[in-house]
Amino acid sequence: MKAFKTLLKSESRLSLRGMDMFIFAICMPIVVIIIIGAVFGDKTAFNGADYTFLEQSFGAITTIAICAGGVMGLPLVVSDYRNRKILKRFKVTPTSPSLILSVQVVIYALYSIVSLILVYIVAAVFFGYQLPGSWFQFLGAYFLVMLSMFSIGLLVGGLAPNTKIASAAASLLYFPMLIFSGATLPYEVMPVALQKGADILPLTQGIKLLKAASLGLPMDSVYIPVIVMLLVAVICVSISIRFFKWE
Repeated sequence: MKAFKTLLKSESRLSLRGMDMFIFAICMPIVVIIIIGAVFGDKTAFNGADYTFLEQSFGAITTIAICAGGVMGLPLVVSDYRNRKILKRFKVTPTSPSLILSVQVVIYALYSIVSLILVYIVAAVFFGYQLPGSWFQFLGAYFLVMLSMFSIGLLVGGLAPNTKIASAAASLLYFPMLIFSGATLPYEVMPVALQKGADILPLTQGIKLLKAASLGLPMDSVYIPVIVMLLVAVICVSISIRFFKWE
């Protein structure tokens, strides 16, 4: 525990020196929620819907920070440490791969939680937003999506031999999920063919789960998203720890 606290403290300071996560995990979701609230306000999301566009979009917007931290930020940090031989130095110490990876997960989880709180405050204060569904179910779904997305980042960061490959792999995962999963462009307005393609993305399933929880929809219809999230997390974490590359 002492090693974890020491490493967490030092890594947190290094992370705060950069502005990437502040921009993409903190500022970007806030900007998106302001745009949606200002443009659409309390307009009904779709014909016959019982909820507004803002209520329908809230759960999806909160995944922007998760995706930025887990799929883009996390693997780049780990691969950069490998490229700079920092991990090689850790190898001759009692530090384990699980300790290194868990510290990074905690840091980016904190970014995501802060982003969630700020997005909700902005939506509530400026646009009168209130979560229609259960906070308990929403937070459970939120942390499950976080676990799944972070596991993907751990897989890329743990196995990528250098920063260039990690950056390419992270970009190939990050941008399609950010655009086509429903985090920015609403899933419901996509053509049917594009929806079928988007359903392959893990984040799409996660957003479906968050929407159901935030809107108070029946949770018995989200078994597939829950199973997908759990499978992705278990498989990616297991592989990343088993085949972690020190150099």
